[in-house]
Amino acid sequence: MPPSQHADQEQVLETPDSGPDSENQRRRRWPRYLLIGASWLLTALVLLAAIFVVWLRNAAKAALPQLDGEIHVSAQGIRGLTAPVAVRRDQHGVPHIDAASQEDMFVAQGYVTAQDRLWQMDAYRRTANGELAEVLGSSLVRHDKMQRLQQFRNVAHRVYSNLAPEDRARLEAYARGVNLYIAQHQDTLPPEFRLLHYKPQPWSGVDSISIGMMMVDMLDTHWYSKLFRERIAAQLNNPKLESDLYPVGSWRDHPPTGEVVTPGQPHAQPSASADDDDERTVARELPTWDLQLIRDLVAASIGNHTCLDCNPGSNNWVISGTHTASGKPLLSNDMHLGLNEPSIWYMADLRAPGFHAAGVTLPGMPFVIAGHNDHVAWGFTALYGDVQDLYIEKVQDNKYEGPDKQWHPLTIDHELIRVRAGRDVHYDVRLTEHGPLIDPIFTKDPRAIALKWALYDATLNSIPLYAINTASNWTEFNAALAQWCWPTQNVVYSDDEGHIGYHAVGRMPIRPEGIISVPVTDSAHEWQGYIPFQDLPNTFDPPSGFLATANSRVTSADSKYPLTNEWADPYRAERIHKLLQGRDHITPPDLLAVQTDIYSEIDQEMAHRFATAIDHTNNADDQLRKAAELMRNWDGRLTIDSVAASIEVNARYKLRPMLLEPKVGKDLARTYQWSESNFAMEEIVMHGGADWLPPDYKDWDAFLADVVRRALKDSDAPADLSKWTYGSWHVVDIEHPLSGFLPFISRMAGTGKQPLSGDTLTVKQVGETFGPSQRFTMDWSNIDSSTENISLGESGNPYSPYYRDQWDDYYNGRTFPLPFTSEAVSANAQHTLHLLP
Repeated sequence: MPPSQHADQEQVLETPDSGPDSENQRRRRWPRYLLIGASWLLTALVLLAAIFVVWLRNAAKAALPQLDGEIHVSAQGIRGLTAPVAVRRDQHGVPHIDAASQEDMFVAQGYVTAQDRLWQMDAYRRTANGELAEVLGSSLVRHDKMQRLQQFRNVAHRVYSNLAPEDRARLEAYARGVNLYIAQHQDTLPPEFRLLHYKPQPWSGVDSISIGMMMVDMLDTHWYSKLFRERIAAQLNNPKLESDLYPVGSWRDHPPTGEVVTPGQPHAQPSASADDDDERTVARELPTWDLQLIRDLVAASIGNHTCLDCNPGSNNWVISGTHTASGKPLLSNDMHLGLNEPSIWYMADLRAPGFHAAGVTLPGMPFVIAGHNDHVAWGFTALYGDVQDLYIEKVQDNKYEGPDKQWHPLTIDHELIRVRAGRDVHYDVRLTEHGPLIDPIFTKDPRAIALKWALYDATLNSIPLYAINTASNWTEFNAALAQWCWPTQNVVYSDDEGHIGYHAVGRMPIRPEGIISVPVTDSAHEWQGYIPFQDLPNTFDPPSGFLATANSRVTSADSKYPLTNEWADPYRAERIHKLLQGRDHITPPDLLAVQTDIYSEIDQEMAHRFATAIDHTNNADDQLRKAAELMRNWDGRLTIDSVAASIEVNARYKLRPMLLEPKVGKDLARTYQWSESNFAMEEIVMHGGADWLPPDYKDWDAFLADVVRRALKDSDAPADLSKWTYGSWHVVDIEHPLSGFLPFISRMAGTGKQPLSGDTLTVKQVGETFGPSQRFTMDWSNIDSSTENISLGESGNPYSPYYRDQWDDYYNGRTFPLPFTSEAVSANAQHTLHLLP
């Protein structure tokens, strides 16, 4: 073979793309190529994430407010200050605003609140008005439809247009302050705006009222329970069983009458107001409602997604000087709401000629919501007044039959819901004389159901916060309360002259035929005006020297009108009375101990009943016997290291579905919701009637023992129960509102899961995202030693030192003074900012 040919053959043999060995080599290289590519991709993603984190950190730091020095508060087209305003911040970043005029004070309040909470304010505005989908996308369309249907934005416009000129001027002054901040910080807005790529619209006085509507919705919305009850009652078809599930008050109640009562003394259960039996039982073939959807929407509206029986409520009490160590009154208040980052409240101290008040404010609204001034102090709890009814309407051809039996055209409210990265939604809300029709939101019920609400009454337009903030005695304070429209509330009062008092407030309808707890199908249940203010429960300087409320029944046998059929469970109010009534030499630390109390008599009682049931059960295994022993010896305190609490609470959670499902089925059992449901369960279990015993059990001991057994199994309790501590699963986890959309936010801004003592039945009423939103105690013996703290901190910016500086005190049950006098404010000032015209 010639050398050249031989060389050519060798060259062919050495060609990489030829031969089976080369093919195998290529196949072996592909995984390496993929690995290299994946490594580069991962590196790129990590680098992008790092760049994003650096960008977000820089954006957040750039948005931190100026706390010292001077700022000329001005912007083109916006009227600013007329004189300098001093803003001193104490060690917790609480602003103490001192202005030469009330108008400048409200401008400064708007400006300073925007410094710390602008994105939260905009989120609240969008929540109330049904405008979240515009920035968060189509998943929020259903929420926005609910808000548009309930007319909150329209009501806010109506209220604003009917306010007195001086009230509108205060709202507009606050709005100007917000807008001045927005105009001056277009390039350094809070990072949430930059993350979501939008800028806030100018603020208005109407927006402040919209945020007030958000609170009314949170505290006064109970119409959904009437739908739930209608379905459950129809399935039960037994008035006795229905009344067991839906008690109206209890023998444990302690109405704030001011009379000295024996704590825990059983008394006859009050009868329900004239609930119409025919309305409850005649409808057997009810259309199918998406009741779980309603429940989820309502839960979302109050910021509560995970907590059984976490109903918006609160504790408050007031003690006269005859029972305190100082001889001066003490007043305490802790309002229980959904816990979010940042906190729902913003602490502030506002001072101007003729005005000085301090306490918690609602971001987006002027004034102090709850707190004190130089002469009076006040605190709120939800009253649960029934201000809503559902009416089954006759509708055809865009007309409805009114109470006058005449046909009237429906009013159509054309709504446009803007949707980020999606099609805008045209949504028509149909209204009758009673109110908006709810049925367009749900597709499974052909009935036209109208929501009647005192909120929709065009004659009710008063927001008396200014009058409350400036009252100097009970007469003036009472006159302000008389103008209160919504939400329905319990208000406790104390003053610097040593007086104490209580008044229920809010416009509650008179129903001559009684309160009805299911949808109305006749014309006999129309409202006839509102309960006169003086006929609402109230007392002043009572003989007991002690008043307390905790959302349970406040009416007594002497009350002229029923207020609701749905009170809260009585246990917190009962415990507060047992801890405080009749005690003398009480001090502020004593009251903080009550606010953070984690003993539950009903939990301990149920634990003992579960233990007794196991003792009388022949087939109990070693784990079940151990559970009985732990519960029998439990002291009733829901501490994070308690194993008995873990067993009992899980058993109580399991009790309800096991009791209800045999009667109404699994789906309806999930929708059972009643604010006094735990008392209902207590009475059913402790009376042990045969009509409630599930058919698969021979007696109540066998059933209750199986409840505990199922609770241990379904909760994955460890074989060694000593390791199953309450705090291992019962936690608090406060998250930023955007964490559901941007999970990394929760790692950056959230508290993370922390063991949580107490439960929904303790005075310290808590759940995973629910609990005391603030704690306040007013001490008239030394106004500067009065204490106030919120759950997290003043700032909404994670890089602020005041973002979560209050969390440790809050979580561990501590508090601190809120300086009030000029001397105390100056002595505690950490920063001083001068806002200049």
